[in-house]
Amino acid sequence: MEHSQGLFKSRIFRYTAISLLFKVLMTLSVTAAPPYAFTVGEKASKGKQSFRNELKFPTTDNLRIDAPAERRILNDSLLSNPATPGIFPSFFMSGFESSSFLWKDKKRRNLIKETEHDKYVFEDYKMLHDLGIRVSREGILWPMVDVRGAYDFSSLDPMIAAANKNQVSVIWEMCHYGYPDDLDPFSDEFVARFAAYSKAAAQYIIARTKPPYFFSPINEITFLSFMGAEWGWVAPYTKTKEDRFKLRINLCKAAIAAVKAIRTVEPFARMIHFDPLVNVVAPRDRPDQQHAAWNETFVDTFVAWDILYGRLHPELGGSPEILDIVGPNCYWFGQMEYRTSGPHQPLEENDDRVVPAADLIQLVWSKYGRPMIIAETGTFAEKRPLWLKDIVEESLAAINKGVDLQGICLFPAVDMPDWHTPKWLRNGFADIIPKGDDLTRKIYKPYVSQLIKWQRKLNKVHFKSRNVSEDPANLADVIEAAKNSKKLPDKDWH
Repeated sequence: MEHSQGLFKSRIFRYTAISLLFKVLMTLSVTAAPPYAFTVGEKASKGKQSFRNELKFPTTDNLRIDAPAERRILNDSLLSNPATPGIFPSFFMSGFESSSFLWKDKKRRNLIKETEHDKYVFEDYKMLHDLGIRVSREGILWPMVDVRGAYDFSSLDPMIAAANKNQVSVIWEMCHYGYPDDLDPFSDEFVARFAAYSKAAAQYIIARTKPPYFFSPINEITFLSFMGAEWGWVAPYTKTKEDRFKLRINLCKAAIAAVKAIRTVEPFARMIHFDPLVNVVAPRDRPDQQHAAWNETFVDTFVAWDILYGRLHPELGGSPEILDIVGPNCYWFGQMEYRTSGPHQPLEENDDRVVPAADLIQLVWSKYGRPMIIAETGTFAEKRPLWLKDIVEESLAAINKGVDLQGICLFPAVDMPDWHTPKWLRNGFADIIPKGDDLTRKIYKPYVSQLIKWQRKLNKVHFKSRNVSEDPANLADVIEAAKNSKKLPDKDWH
């Protein structure tokens, strides 16, 4: 611990100038206009703006989706700054499934072990490097490393070594659904314990890695609240809307406390908050459900981010710099028909109620004016290559609409099992093929080929090597490609 503290103090001294610069920039993003934004005095007109295909803005002041007047968007301002460097080392990102929840059967799941990522970690990270992916999501198994406040982070050592060797920056997920058995997630103790653990984890990681530093406190606060407190899929196994609301509040408290704790270790650490991006519509024969569906799309989806931003429950300590980078997860099954209980029903591909992904992404940007990534996206089996093409084109369209989109996380990198069945989902760059006691990896070539094609296409202006592992596409390349492509949102994007 003394060695770690010494390294920490040395780093703080070494990066004092960077830290001060970061603080100035973060202050400017709050007190002045955000990057790629400008200041105007008027309020947005009620209900006058709409996204195509009936993605309507709310019509009441207290539920407005547009950002406050001082953070309104100048749509072409991002394109006027093509040389702006990206926050991340590469535009394309990936990650590894790391859920650690207590499942319906009351048994602890460990998806890192179930996919043998712990066993094949060096091969997994080399694959990312060879694909020109320099950013990866990686989960810390909070229930396993924190035993009544005593920490053992040695399980992170192989991940740190593999990432360092392959020049991949990690977005460290502090809680991917799972929490220690002795904690009540509705309690104040949960908040305090999570903050202490997050600080200790940050100290351990930062002592062994180089900047930049990225952390995600609690994966999918909104979805975890549904799973654990309304549907009863995972702990704490309650099944009421009231409990879902309570759990969401406490998870937001914990996330805010964790951000503050981590930044006592590294003041310029960046935070990314993931949650699903959805479009919920009423059944055609149930107009009485239109308000409930609208509320889920335009209000409920954003409550956790609004709390982290400080717009809702400001007494909890949220702020724009706490929210920092917004990470919506974008899947085809996020476009749904409303159901009164349980998960909603995904829309069919050709449903005329499907909304372009670029418009949904712009919806998030219009609320917060913060840097964004698509934090999770992908699909299954042979549809993977076409999905990648469509999501990249929608991302270019979003950038053309002025969104500060910093990257796309194609998730997961390696296959994973369905939570509900033993079936492998076939959703990664590498499929898992069981052979005896091993879960071997087999590259799915059509998906990989599509990624390499886009790496080269987006990077054609500055491309110095035919090997994407040596010259991955970065944000400046992507902004230039977006401007040249003139891509527009497409409601048939998937």
